[in-house]
Amino acid sequence: MKEIHNEVVKQELILQSGYKERFSVDILRDTRLFEVAAGEEIVRVGQQPAWLFYLVRGRARLYATSANGRVSLIDFFTAPCFIGEIELVDADHEPRAVQAIEACWCLALPMKQYRPLLLNDATFLRHLCIALSRKNYRNIVSLTQNQSFPLINRLAAFILLTQNCDIYREKHTQAAEYMGVSYRHLLYVIAQFTQEGVLIKQKAGYIIKNKSRLLNLAREMDPENNFSELLR
Repeated sequence: MKEIHNEVVKQELILQSGYKERFSVDILRDTRLFEVAAGEEIVRVGQQPAWLFYLVRGRARLYATSANGRVSLIDFFTAPCFIGEIELVDADHEPRAVQAIEACWCLALPMKQYRPLLLNDATFLRHLCIALSRKNYRNIVSLTQNQSFPLINRLAAFILLTQNCDIYREKHTQAAEYMGVSYRHLLYVIAQFTQEGVLIKQKAGYIIKNKSRLLNLAREMDPENNFSELLR
């Protein structure tokens, strides 16, 4: 993670993301801009974040590590959204790892300095409540989709969400656990995609050769999501 000292870019991202409108207190003076490389951690497991991040570009994933060392994929973040807001509200919360799927840009406020101000900022807390309610609704929809649609549709959406530069390289065990299917069933559908020429196996993962096929399958499951951010 590196800080970007470019005031023009920072101001553009502030305007484009609606960042300033999330607060009623003056936060611009202390707002920093960070760039996070793909695969790099934004928040480290068990380590209280020093910053409240506002993801303005990119996608990230949330992991949990159990007592036996097993790592499980929990959720995904897409811009714009806060990262570290739970640790801001609950200082005793055990942080979970947040990793960039692709290059991410984050606006950031120093956590310790702004915690008292933000916890008394009605505008910020209202936006936070809305964001958390939407996240809860998204999880409910995801659970419903897991019960209602075949794996081929769900895996298509998962591949689109986790790919970077048209390369899919998620661990099969974590993907199967996240979607609630057997390892064998997951491999069967991936083999189906490779036979159709949708995916091409390589050493570092799978090259996506037919993104339109994946998009059509994903939209069958989620017609209200046009996946436009994945078409770039």
